[in-house]
Amino acid sequence: MSDAIRFEDKVVIVTGAGGGLGRAHALLFARHGARVVVNDLGGTANGQGANASAANLVVAQIREAGGTAVASHDSVTAGDRIVEQALDTFGRVDVLVNNAGILRDKTFHKMDDADWDQVYQVHVQGAYKLTHAAWPHLREQNFGRVIFTSSTSGIYGNFGQSNYAMAKLGLYGLTRTLALEGRRHNILVNAIAPTGGTRMTEGLMSPEVFALLKPELVSPVVVYLGSEQCQDTGDLYEVGGGWVGKVRWERSLGVGFDPHQGMSVDAIAKEWANIGNFEDAVHPRDNVEALEQMMVNLKKY
Repeated sequence: MSDAIRFEDKVVIVTGAGGGLGRAHALLFARHGARVVVNDLGGTANGQGANASAANLVVAQIREAGGTAVASHDSVTAGDRIVEQALDTFGRVDVLVNNAGILRDKTFHKMDDADWDQVYQVHVQGAYKLTHAAWPHLREQNFGRVIFTSSTSGIYGNFGQSNYAMAKLGLYGLTRTLALEGRRHNILVNAIAPTGGTRMTEGLMSPEVFALLKPELVSPVVVYLGSEQCQDTGDLYEVGGGWVGKVRWERSLGVGFDPHQGMSVDAIAKEWANIGNFEDAVHPRDNVEALEQMMVNLKKY
C-alpha cells in the first residue's frame, strides 16, 4: 500500500461504519493515519433496533492495528451529536462519509408512509443533519471533504425501490449544490454510487458475484475523495468489483420554437423524435451551461 496519501492530522467521521461498506471505509482511513469516528446505531438493515457492539468491534479492530478511533452510537438523524463527539474527542472534524442507510423495499402501490418516511429520515435527513452540523467547522478551518453515498437505483431506477431511489438521487442534488457553496472554502463534495457485497445486497445476486463485490473494493475511492490530493468536486462515481467510472448528465440538443409564435401540441408531436435525438449531445456542467441552448433559441428570434 502506498503511503503517499496520509491523514495523520485529520479526523474522519464514517456513518453506518459498523459493517459492510462503512466498516471497510473506516478501516482504510485508519490505515492511512486518520483518527476515525466510527458511527453506527447498530440497527437492522430495515432500520429496526439498536446495538452498540457493531461500532465497538470496528473500533477495537482499528486500535488493535495501531490506529485511533472512537465509537459513536447515535442515529445519523442526531448528526449534531456525532459531530460534537468528534470535536470533544479529537478537537476537529475534516472528512465526512455519509454512508448510513436502510432498505424498506416495496412496490409503489404497496408503499406506506412509514416505509417512505423512514428511508428519507436515515438517508437524506441523516446526511443533512451530520453535514449541516459539521459545515461551520469546515468553513472556519478552510478545509473539508464530504462524500455522499448515492446509488445506481437513484440514477437509473430500480423496481420496488421508489423510496430508496428518491433518497439516493436527492443526495446527488445535495452534492451538486454543496460543491458550489463549499468550493471557495476548500470544502469539496462528491458522491459515489457503490455496489458492494453487504447485508443490504445479499440474496440479490449469485453467490459467486456477491463474493467478488467486496466492500474493500469501494473504499479506496472514498479515501481518495477524502484526501487533500483530490481536487474534484460535485462529481458522481459508480464503483464496485474493482471498477470505477464517472457519471455525467447527457442532454440532446433539442428543438427550438419561436417564443413569439408559441408552439402547439401537434408541433411537439411532430418534432418528438428530434427532441429525443442524442446525436451531438451536450453535457451541461452547471445551470449556466444548461441554459445555453435555450438562450441560443431566444436570440435566434
